[in-house]
Amino acid sequence: MALLSNVTVAVLLLVFALSTCWYINHVCVHQTRLVRSDYVKQNKTKAQERLGDNPTKLQNNTVETRGVLPQSFKEADASREDKCTMAPEDRFDCARDRLLSQRACEERGCCYAPLPESAGPPWCFYPSLYPGYQMGPLTPTTRGKEASLTRASPSHLPRDISALHLEVTEETAGCFHLTLKDPSSQRYEVKLPAGVPLTRADTQDVLYSTEYQSDPFGFVVRRKSNGRVIMNTTVAPLLFADQYLQLSTALASSLVSGLGEHYTSLLLDLNWTSLTLWNKDMAPHADANLYGSHPFYIVQEEDGSAHGVFLLNSNAVEVMLQPTPALTWVAIGGILDLYVFLGPDPQSVIGQYLQVIGYPMMPPYWSLGFHLCRWGYTTTNTTRHVAQRMHNATFPMDVQWNDLDYANKDRVFTFDPWRFGDLPEMVEEFHKRGMKYILILDPGISSTSPPGTYSPFDDGLKRDVFIQNATGHILIGKVWPGPTAFPDFTNPETRRWWKDCIREFHSKVPVDGLWIDMNEPASFVQGSVEGCPDSDLENAPYTPRVVGGQLNSGTLCMSAQQKLSTHYNLHNMYGLTEAYATHSALMKVRGKRPFVLSRSSFPGIGRFSGVWTGDVRSDWEQLRYSIPAVLQFGLFGVPLVGADICGFGGNTTEELCVRWMQLGAFYPFMRNHNDKSNAPQEPYVFGQKAQAAMRSALNLRYSLLPFLYTLFHHAHSSAATVARPLFMEFPTDDNCQAIDRQFLWGSSLLISPVLERGAVELAAYLPSGTWYSLHNGQPFYSKGQYLLLPAPLGTINAHVREGHIIPQQEPALTTAASRRNPFFLTVALSAGGWARGDLFWDDGDTLHTFEMGNYCYVIFTAGQSQVVSDPLRLNGALDGLVLGGLQVFGVPSPPLYVLANGDKVRDFNYRSDTKVLTVTSLALPMSEVFTVQWAL
Repeated sequence: MALLSNVTVAVLLLVFALSTCWYINHVCVHQTRLVRSDYVKQNKTKAQERLGDNPTKLQNNTVETRGVLPQSFKEADASREDKCTMAPEDRFDCARDRLLSQRACEERGCCYAPLPESAGPPWCFYPSLYPGYQMGPLTPTTRGKEASLTRASPSHLPRDISALHLEVTEETAGCFHLTLKDPSSQRYEVKLPAGVPLTRADTQDVLYSTEYQSDPFGFVVRRKSNGRVIMNTTVAPLLFADQYLQLSTALASSLVSGLGEHYTSLLLDLNWTSLTLWNKDMAPHADANLYGSHPFYIVQEEDGSAHGVFLLNSNAVEVMLQPTPALTWVAIGGILDLYVFLGPDPQSVIGQYLQVIGYPMMPPYWSLGFHLCRWGYTTTNTTRHVAQRMHNATFPMDVQWNDLDYANKDRVFTFDPWRFGDLPEMVEEFHKRGMKYILILDPGISSTSPPGTYSPFDDGLKRDVFIQNATGHILIGKVWPGPTAFPDFTNPETRRWWKDCIREFHSKVPVDGLWIDMNEPASFVQGSVEGCPDSDLENAPYTPRVVGGQLNSGTLCMSAQQKLSTHYNLHNMYGLTEAYATHSALMKVRGKRPFVLSRSSFPGIGRFSGVWTGDVRSDWEQLRYSIPAVLQFGLFGVPLVGADICGFGGNTTEELCVRWMQLGAFYPFMRNHNDKSNAPQEPYVFGQKAQAAMRSALNLRYSLLPFLYTLFHHAHSSAATVARPLFMEFPTDDNCQAIDRQFLWGSSLLISPVLERGAVELAAYLPSGTWYSLHNGQPFYSKGQYLLLPAPLGTINAHVREGHIIPQQEPALTTAASRRNPFFLTVALSAGGWARGDLFWDDGDTLHTFEMGNYCYVIFTAGQSQVVSDPLRLNGALDGLVLGGLQVFGVPSPPLYVLANGDKVRDFNYRSDTKVLTVTSLALPMSEVFTVQWAL
């Protein structure tokens, strides 16, 4: 026994001696540092200190500076204890793939230091300068620069990739692009439809500089104007294996938004949280991966600047956030394809991002009206009755929808011959009334109809359009009609088949748009009806935290074969590829501007589709969280977005539905949708007081549609946001950084909804300046403060920002009617007496009007006691339309008289209490220059 003990001690001593020798050698080899300036700013924030932020210019002004200083430590044989001594919030997890014991942790060369609480900082974490890739010389290429990265020894990951190819590109002055690939093997890479053409910038114009640490490899991106570090990946090692890619970076601040789709506030929680990007049919709730994946985030910096980062990767992605502040990307496939957008302001960041993924489509005008839907309108007569009751109760409504009730045995591209036998006639009736009609279209195609009886499947079988399993047979899942096959929209032949199916159906039922649901894709069985093979695709070495525990839970097998790659690589893009196919088909079949609404999403979907936020519940919390959901989709380049008004799941209440209709009147996309098992929630089912409040909200929205349509034009043509977070418009106002209970339309209209039950007043933040109540012009002179505003049940607070002019139109029951009504202007004068606004106008339905120059564009300016219109472009769309009146907020004293194009106007009044001038009974042609003056 004593002999055994002595041997054990000897072995331990030998192991210790060898590990000490290895460690001393490791420290000597890896004591490298970035080139830094000697100047250090005093009184840094904690985030800046960890970033190594430096406000001075780099000593070398080239875009890339690469250098290694001699050993910066006095003692090269620093102990492991020194390397492991760091604040808990600075730790980066070394055991993300699995739970490790102390021994297993230290065998990885990592530090092990338990903490009193199990949640929060990791116990097993990387020491500083953990060995990793070494970078070779950075050499010029035609696109930028490149280098080789190699590992001296493999990491702990299975199928580690020991050599990488680094390529860096200056895409534009504000966009830095970096890729890391395996040079020896072609891996899947995401190819988005082409975005906006990029113009290469001169080196001296770029907004960033970069530095590289060669061993272990890492890079730093700085803002050139002040030296602030935007990214610093030297804080933790780069890992790159076949099914595990990891990259960490310190963050410039804790003010991070994006990384959707999740049920979160606008600002993300950095207190050791993780977000998984894996498209899933999952009703919105906290700590779950939802319908869409958007690996993009925007960071607000301390001085009002902003930057964004986009990882172009469609595999399952997990993002870890920690209070350092720092972030770690983990992708389980593909490559690291990273874009950094330097802004420098928040709106510029979004513009730079959309240059990569594409600008959003221009929606048809009618799609901005009110939409009504329910799962449970079981017949055409029921559907007709709903539309008629809305009309009888004088609720504006443009679009009637049907859920899957219409389909024969739940099969898409059919309609039930008994319950919906006269569906074509009903649609034509809606069209004659100036309304539109949309129905649901799931991707799953029933596979069990007798041969020759269901052409979508029969024809699809002949044309080989369906996703196949690993053995080359059609993969069969299960959705509403039972066993189903799933179209592979990455296959061009599938897109042609899809167009043919839509054309055939549209020839019978002339729908105006399509609602593509269940396209994560969702399935009621795991993988397929036959299960999935046991492979590394189905059971990856590392699976991010996903609802259901496995990647194939509630969807297809990961080993399923598509034209471009496996479903493992393409899953998150399924909705995008279907939206592209549907948008293209509608464009060719109808010859008009398409309307598509998708549940699943991925970067670039805004080019083809709007999005709704899925199966929200009828409760106050979900009402409140619908605002950050809508705002985040705006950041993702999907401005046409909304939540199911009054909630989809569960029974609403009258008060909740009123408040939701009021908020929903300011969703860019406005639809009331309900599940079939719930109490009805159409506006006409409630009491008269509630109906009046809902009618008022709808009429207000319809009056604002010319303004909203103009905002969509700017989104389509220049990547401006429609529903806009306050921080984007007021980036230097610290109070706006986290606000997500209020939002803006464009830069000029502030919406402050009631979000709590029983509330009849609310505290609303008004940024510095004068804001006028949209309802009566009452001015609020804010120094940047919260004000307590009355908010009775019939009111939603909306305020116009000084210096802006909002074009409006008299509302009607449909946009077809309201578009013929007189316009009026709401003019919100600044303290100096000026204001500006604009109007984009076309026929609302024709394709590519902006691109072809087939539109009207009018500028409105106010100053020196007059309002002037300036039609910069005309095409006839405004012919016959007139300005019927205007209201001017902030007129300091009663006018002596008012002139319209030089002629005296009789119908005007002035309120001294609110300082509002109202002019009515005008008939000034909108297609001509006009001037309205008032003499003080």
